[in-house]
Amino acid sequence: MKELTFKPGKTLVCGILNVTPDSFSDGGKWKGTDSAVLHALEMQAQGADMIDIGGESSRPGSEPVGLEEEAARVIPVLEALAGKLNVPVSVDTCKPALARLAVKAGADIINDIAGFSDPAMIEAAASTGAGAIAMHMKGEPRTMQADPVYKDVTAEVKEYLAGRAAALKAAGVKNIMLDPGIGFGKTLVHNLELIARLDEVRALGYPLFLGVSRKNFIGRLAGGGPEDRLAGTIAACVMCAERGADVVRVHDVAECRRAMLVADAIRAERR
Repeated sequence: MKELTFKPGKTLVCGILNVTPDSFSDGGKWKGTDSAVLHALEMQAQGADMIDIGGESSRPGSEPVGLEEEAARVIPVLEALAGKLNVPVSVDTCKPALARLAVKAGADIINDIAGFSDPAMIEAAASTGAGAIAMHMKGEPRTMQADPVYKDVTAEVKEYLAGRAAALKAAGVKNIMLDPGIGFGKTLVHNLELIARLDEVRALGYPLFLGVSRKNFIGRLAGGGPEDRLAGTIAACVMCAERGADVVRVHDVAECRRAMLVADAIRAERR
């Protein structure tokens, strides 16, 4: 299993590889195995520290897909990438059976937007030796943006993630990352507050994995569709890094890698 190496003050970059027809930003662009493999290798060459492969869209309002369909999208890509990547690969899935198949095919990390709330998913990570990314989501993709309400979004997300980390650790999972779930059952204000108070979540002591790339809250603030949100994505990534993010998950690897090099260098001088 490949593992990420975390260093104080260094923000790692995870490249997004959606092999779906309906993801919000690049749906259908990389759904063929050959194009997906080429894009993964391109992102590695651009400086990606890991690649995250997903075969089921989790955009707001999306419908779930069956195990066979998700496996048909993801497994051939993992098998084709075996031995070609020098960086860890995560599989973005909520299905324990798919997670097991993916690890067998070469995935190193299981990225579960449902936060490993299914005990079978915890067992999948523990028994395969894979790393785990546990994310917070209020509800499910189909309904999560239907008026989400919190008393204190940061405190509630922190408490939830602490519980998921404890459950994974108790099961013997060794490499655990936590994701506050920007855009997953959160309003614009919730997203901004979470990023502003990210250091409180970082205090749990686990590496933080943040996905802000091209998301709707950036469009709400700065205008434009997903293809127009690179500048806003970079701004959000810099602010996340400043507040303790260890990994940023992005569509635009080359540009975000350069931004993180500059942001990390400035932060190093302050220390």
